[in-house]
Amino acid sequence: MTTVPLILLLATPAAAEPDPRILVELPAPMQAHMLQNMRGHLEVLDRLLLLLAEGRLDAAADLAESELGMSSLEKHGASHMAPFYPQGMQQAGTRMHRSASRFSRIAQEGDVLAAYKSLREITAACTACHAGYRVR
Repeated sequence: MTTVPLILLLATPAAAEPDPRILVELPAPMQAHMLQNMRGHLEVLDRLLLLLAEGRLDAAADLAESELGMSSLEKHGASHMAPFYPQGMQQAGTRMHRSASRFSRIAQEGDVLAAYKSLREITAACTACHAGYRVR
């Protein structure tokens, strides 16, 4: 019976390595806004995968540009959020939005495999940012 608490202790985050990512401290409302945006981005990525699987590339192109592409920046409040981000985080965000616009153009061409490859550029930008930065 005494081994169970030891196992639980070893499995707790306190036993884990310190988080090496850069902590980005944001005012609480901005942090909530950013997290809401990122959850929205995940929902869009999920919808894009479904649209590609259904062969609806034009709809995927429209969705990507309107919700993730460069034309969506003001919708997400990028101009008031970016000054609080470290330069590398800003660059990752810009890379994600540019990748989404590029995906939109590629999806419009109708080649589903090329569109899937392009979609990976979007998620790679997300992954890079999440690997380097944290907000809490």
